[in-house]
Amino acid sequence: MTTLDLFQTVTRYNAWMNQKMYAICETIPDSVRREDKGAPFRSIHGTLNHILLTDKAWLGRFTGQPFVFASLDQELFHDFAELRAEREKTDERLSQYFASLDESAITEPFTFTSSQGLTFTLLLGHLLLHVGNHQTHHRGQLTTLLEQSGWDCGVTDLPRMPELAL
Repeated sequence: MTTLDLFQTVTRYNAWMNQKMYAICETIPDSVRREDKGAPFRSIHGTLNHILLTDKAWLGRFTGQPFVFASLDQELFHDFAELRAEREKTDERLSQYFASLDESAITEPFTFTSSQGLTFTLLLGHLLLHVGNHQTHHRGQLTTLLEQSGWDCGVTDLPRMPELAL
């Protein structure tokens, strides 16, 4: 297994978990999804929006097609069905991008400008790792919000992802 294989596995894991989370969230009344729980992005819906927004921002940086947004808590989609559809499209685009890379790409420097206007140069591999880690971090917040609202998220462990079974 190469390092790139690991990044691609994390991308598939994130898509799998996003499908699971959105399926659960679809069963929740909109008023509960939008209820301010005091989380960093206030609500279940706000957290889902933030994860999508940042994935679209990183994908735009990686592909040279910038995704313009006003703030990290900007609501991209008020309608849950539209949010879910865009999540699925973005997961597919992330998967395609990661699949387009070769092993040497992850050791190349990548320069980007942050949402605060700061310019950084890091190895592409470190940024790919960040994208996967960022989703996992905020999905942890999401599972807490869901469980506090009475919804069981089930198993979220990577070894339970069906396609990993040998």
